[in-house]
Amino acid sequence: MSVLSRAELDKETIAKAYARWAPVYDLVFGAVFERGRHAAIAAAERIGGRILEVGVGTGISLPDYSRSNRLCGVDISEPMLRKAQQRVVELGLPNVEGLWVMDAEHLSFPDASFDVVVAQYVITTVPNPEATLDEFARVLKPGGEIVLVSRVGAEAGLRRALERWFAPAARKLGWRTEFSWERYADWAERCRGMRLVERRAMPPFGHFSLIRFSKAGGTSAARAAKPSARAAV
Repeated sequence: MSVLSRAELDKETIAKAYARWAPVYDLVFGAVFERGRHAAIAAAERIGGRILEVGVGTGISLPDYSRSNRLCGVDISEPMLRKAQQRVVELGLPNVEGLWVMDAEHLSFPDASFDVVVAQYVITTVPNPEATLDEFARVLKPGGEIVLVSRVGAEAGLRRALERWFAPAARKLGWRTEFSWERYADWAERCRGMRLVERRAMPPFGHFSLIRFSKAGGTSAARAAKPSARAAV
């Protein structure tokens, strides 16, 4: 038997963690993350078209999208996706093209497949965040947007100390508490054609932010050309 890499072990840990969360995820986190979820959907629908939701989980977001959009969803957790598929069937959501078990870092879609890539509460859970963002950019059409709702770690103070203290336990639950803004900004600066257009604090308690990146070119670029007044640079 081959020795698993650290990344593979991390992915296995994450998959197991979310398999445990699957039966109660909506009950525990549905209301807590509702405003961030709605903000991400609203941002995605400013572009519209074919939307990929990475980390679609139980599919709690799917009914809230306009039926005029075509939706695809992926998640690393098969138990989560079973609940999402059940939701699609029960609510009759014909605009959902499909749901697939897939690793966010290795998406099985051709280049430039989607007008928008949405990832809610995902980037700080994956083993290789920058490589995952690279993959989002690859499958995004020119003029499209990456829409994240993601944790931004504290820069200093008591909250930063608490995040560091809680980090080992958090990894076992499937996420990381420490994740600086510089990592998002540095990725956007390095990734050719990608540009930060918005960063906005989200409830609860401002620990999370709505973050939007646009990809140069295409008809959607004009809509995203003017950065939000709340964008961080």
